[in-house]
Amino acid sequence: MNEETYRRPSAGQHPPNRFDAYKSTPGRSPSKPAVVLPHSLSEITGPLLQAERLDGLENDLTRQRMAEPLGERIIVHGRVLDEDGKAVPNAMVEIWQCNAAGRYHHPGDQHDAPLDPNFYGGGRARADAEGSYSFVTIKPGAYPWKNHHNAWRPAHIHFSLFGPGFATRLITQMYFPNDPLLAFDPIYKSVPEGARERLQAAFDMETTRPEWALAYRFDIVLRGRNATPME
Repeated sequence: MNEETYRRPSAGQHPPNRFDAYKSTPGRSPSKPAVVLPHSLSEITGPLLQAERLDGLENDLTRQRMAEPLGERIIVHGRVLDEDGKAVPNAMVEIWQCNAAGRYHHPGDQHDAPLDPNFYGGGRARADAEGSYSFVTIKPGAYPWKNHHNAWRPAHIHFSLFGPGFATRLITQMYFPNDPLLAFDPIYKSVPEGARERLQAAFDMETTRPEWALAYRFDIVLRGRNATPME
């Protein structure tokens, strides 16, 4: 078995548990080595997501309320892949985000920005047999977050990926290309430098719908040397 057949995971891809510039991590990062707990019957047998049915509008965040939300409509799409570039079919892909003004639809967000009654900010899609997924949403705004002086989070969308069960969950964030705030964001910079660009979506003119929405492609690689950094 040669190196191309099996690519060993390498260091320097995922952010560390503690990154001092990201000020909440010192208090929540473990101080002792992790204890590996084997899955019991409850984790193996449920809750299972393979047969869960999704509503027809769950992947269109612009059509979940009475009217269309404010902001720039965008298409976000891509594929879920393994380390060899092969499709991971049927993965459930979940997203959540703030609105165009930079505010989440959550009571914990008291940022002085307007709430949009027509934007809840969450959606789900199931990848097809080729690993492809797609969402229609609104481009999120930047927002202040008090991590340090004049701290602003760049525009981003949170991604959660599930395998066959709830215990098989990975979480990451998607950023927009060449956002100037990336250079100042400690969450983005906690990712090793060589892996950071994997978190930036690519502008996709081919998928852009004329006079309707711009498009961005964000492929998610679950493991291997080119893995998408996960939280």
